[in-house]
Amino acid sequence: MKINWGTGIVIAFGLFMTFILYFVFEVQSNSKYDNDLVVEEYYKHDSHFQDEMARIQNAHDLQYKPSISYSDSGVKIAFPSTFESDKVKGSVLLYRPSNKKFDFDTQLALTNSSLLIPQKKLIKGRWDVNMEWEYNGTKYLSKEVIYVN
Repeated sequence: MKINWGTGIVIAFGLFMTFILYFVFEVQSNSKYDNDLVVEEYYKHDSHFQDEMARIQNAHDLQYKPSISYSDSGVKIAFPSTFESDKVKGSVLLYRPSNKKFDFDTQLALTNSSLLIPQKKLIKGRWDVNMEWEYNGTKYLSKEVIYVN
């Protein structure tokens, strides 16, 4: 049986469509391909965007800013000495972009103007650190990315 060029194109197109459909079904049904949203309530989160930008701007406008750094002992959040430790209230969210099971939230409880999150709570890789705090009635938000070795 001889196949002309029109039949060949139809067969190639059919095989291509079969491959694409197989790939789509495989990705949707296999649990190793996680396709969850980054934020559970996306629209609710997005509606507070302007407020979040104002808090980021407040943190940016500070003359002396808190620092977030990683060392062998863990993640250290250090506030400048101009801040009174007992007046700083807030929380630190460590967000793992690759797997939300490792995300955790810690309250700001400063000792000597700093907070140490121990190394044993962290796994290797990228962490997004979102620190929300309030000082003298003003709200602030700092976002940093750290890499744990």
